[in-house]
Amino acid sequence: MKRFCDILMSTILIVVLLPIMILFSFLIIMFDKHSPIFIQSRPGLNGILFKLYKFQTMSPIDDSQNIFLTDEIRLTRLGKFLRSASLDELPTLWNVIKGDMSLVGPRPLLPEYLPLYTKEQNRRHEVKSGITGWAQVNGRNAITWEKKFELDVWYVDHQSFWLDLKILFITIFKVFKRDGISQNGHATMEVFRGTDRS
Repeated sequence: MKRFCDILMSTILIVVLLPIMILFSFLIIMFDKHSPIFIQSRPGLNGILFKLYKFQTMSPIDDSQNIFLTDEIRLTRLGKFLRSASLDELPTLWNVIKGDMSLVGPRPLLPEYLPLYTKEQNRRHEVKSGITGWAQVNGRNAITWEKKFELDVWYVDHQSFWLDLKILFITIFKVFKRDGISQNGHATMEVFRGTDRS
């Protein structure tokens, strides 16, 4: 049932939002002068890596200049708007169609975080990653990593069709209110460096 709903809803959204996706792709190419799609490996179900698709919101790193630029500096004006409205996630609908992700589930994070999780935190990979999730509607990037992982694992233990429906509806309101988009002083969140196990 969940897979059927994922495919049905994602297909409808892609068809309806395709003109908007084409428009933003054109604007990114025209104003930011780089590829509109950002592709990065992320761990999903059972920690298996897949290619995640999003709109490019940062200027690419130019290694030839040997200059370190923070994410806050690299974030473009158009990228800032896309993130604030959560529109940078639209290409991720293709990941749902492919079966890499679900509409609802723990957000896929960076591969380098995998060895840093505790055994309990790593349980977030017992289900498919999602575009939105229980942690996203309960603080998103405004909460600590530990709280976010706690909420992810809670979802793993309590997932159901009705919970997914509830999360999707709350997500719509959260997107319009633009709650918890980033932590203070960060483009999204600070880097996860592991949980103190002492």
